[in-house]
Amino acid sequence: MATDTPQPTSAARAGRREWAALGVLVLVVTLLAIDGTVLYLAVPSLTEDLGPTATQILWIGDVYAFVLAGLLITMGNLADRIGRKRLLLTGTVGFGVASTLAAFAPNAETLIAARALLGLAGATLMPSTLSIVRSMFTDPGERARAIAVWSVGATAGGALGPLVGGFLLGHFWWGSVFLINIPVMVVALVAGWFLLPESKGDAPARVDWTSSALSILAIVPLVFAIKHSISHGVDSVALGALALGLIAGYVFVRRQLTLDVPLLDVSLFRVPAFAGALGANVLAIFGFLGLLFFFSQYLQMVRGYSPLRAGIAEMPAMVSSMVVVLLIGWFLARFGAGRSIGIGLMTAALGLAVVAATGAADTYWGLGVGLAVVGLGVGIAMTLSTDAVVGAVPAQRAGAASAVAETGYELGGALGIAILGSLNGLIYRHSLTLPDGVAPADREAAEHSLAETVYAVTDTRVVSAAQDAFETAMQDTAWIAAAILVVAAVVAWKVIPSPKVVSGESSHVEH
Repeated sequence: MATDTPQPTSAARAGRREWAALGVLVLVVTLLAIDGTVLYLAVPSLTEDLGPTATQILWIGDVYAFVLAGLLITMGNLADRIGRKRLLLTGTVGFGVASTLAAFAPNAETLIAARALLGLAGATLMPSTLSIVRSMFTDPGERARAIAVWSVGATAGGALGPLVGGFLLGHFWWGSVFLINIPVMVVALVAGWFLLPESKGDAPARVDWTSSALSILAIVPLVFAIKHSISHGVDSVALGALALGLIAGYVFVRRQLTLDVPLLDVSLFRVPAFAGALGANVLAIFGFLGLLFFFSQYLQMVRGYSPLRAGIAEMPAMVSSMVVVLLIGWFLARFGAGRSIGIGLMTAALGLAVVAATGAADTYWGLGVGLAVVGLGVGIAMTLSTDAVVGAVPAQRAGAASAVAETGYELGGALGIAILGSLNGLIYRHSLTLPDGVAPADREAAEHSLAETVYAVTDTRVVSAAQDAFETAMQDTAWIAAAILVVAAVVAWKVIPSPKVVSGESSHVEH
C-alpha cells in the first residue's frame, strides 16, 4: 500500500561533479542509441561497395541487436561484481576498436564480426550508465531528474540516427557512420576516468554462467523470431526460435528460484512497483519506436522527404522529450510515480491519435504537433518507469536492475517494430486498390510492399495507389497503437504505487 505523505530522508544531494559525470553517461547512451538506427540508411552504399548477399545484409543489421540484448543481463550483473566504472571504461575502449574495424571492413564477413563486437561492447555500456546514475543520485527527486536527462539521450539518439546518417552519407562514405563513434568515445573515456565514481554491489564475485547462458538462449531466439517474422513472415523458423526462447526462459526462471544470489531476482516481478513499471517502460518504447519505424517510411515514400528531411521532421519528438527534464519533479510531487506514468502513456496515446488524424492533411504541422505530444508522453512514462525499476532494488543490485530495464527497452523496441510494422503491412495490403490493366509484375510488387513499388514500378497509377494505401495503414496503425497505450495508462495508474516525491524527500512504499 502506498502512502501519499512524503517522508524526509537523509539522502545526500548531488554536486557539480555528479551532474558533470551525468553528461558523460548521457553522451555514451546517446551514441549507443544512434548506433542502433544510423546503419539502415547506409545499407545501399555499403551493399554497392562490399557486395554482401541478402542473408549477410540481414546479419549486418541484426547481429548488433542480438548480441546486445542477449548479454545485457549478464553484463549488468558483472558490473555489480567487478565495478560499474571499470566495466564502462573497458566497454568504451572496446566500442571504439569495434567501430574502427566496422568503418574499414574490407568485406561483409568482417563487418558482421565488427557489428557483433559493437553489440558486446554496447552490452557493457548500457546497464553501466544507468546503474552509475542510480549510485550517484541517492535523493529521489534528483534521481528522477537525472534519469530524465539519461532518457533524453536514449530516446533522442534513436531519432537522431537517421538525421546523423543522412548528413554523413551526404558527405562521406558509408564507414563514416561508424567512424563518428571514435571521437565521442575518446571524450567519454577521458572524462569518465576523472569524473565517474566507482561503485559495485556486495554480491559474490562469481557470476553464474549457466544462468547467463540460459538468459542468452531465452532472449536471442525471441529477438530473432521477431526480426525474422518482420522480413519473412511467421514460419517454422520463427516459431522454432520462439519455442526455444520460451523453453530456455522457463528453465532460466526455475534456476533463479534455486540460487542464493540469482542472476535475476524473479521475485521482483511480484512487486507492483517493479513489474508495472517494467511493463510501462516496454509499452512506452513499443509505441515510440514502432511509430518511428513506419512513420519514417511514410515521410520518405509517401511525402517524398529525403532521409535528412525526414530526420528533421521527426525532431519535435526529440525536442519535447527534453522538456521532461523540467517537468518531472513537478509530476512526481503532484501525482506520484504510478499516476504520472499513466498520464505520460495517455499523453503519448493522444499524440498518436493526432498523428493518425492529420496523416492525410496536405501540411506537416499537425504531424509535428502530434510527434511533439508523443515525445512528451513517452519521455514522462519512460523516465519514471525506468526510475521505478532501478529504484525498486537496493543500490548494490543497481546493475542487475538496470540490465532488466535495458532489456525491456530492447524488447519493447523490437516488439513495437514487429507488431506495429506487421499490422501496418497487413492494413496496407488490405487497403490497396489497384486500377484495371496493371501489369502482373507491377501488381505483385505493389502487393508486396510500398518500398518495392516506389523503387521498382514506373506506372504512376500503381505508385499513387500504393502510397494512398500506406497512408491509410499508417493512420490506422497509429490509432491501434494509441488504443494500446490508453489501456496501458489505465493499468499503470491503478497498479503502480504513487507516493508523492519531491527533491530532498522520499516516499515510503509498502509492498
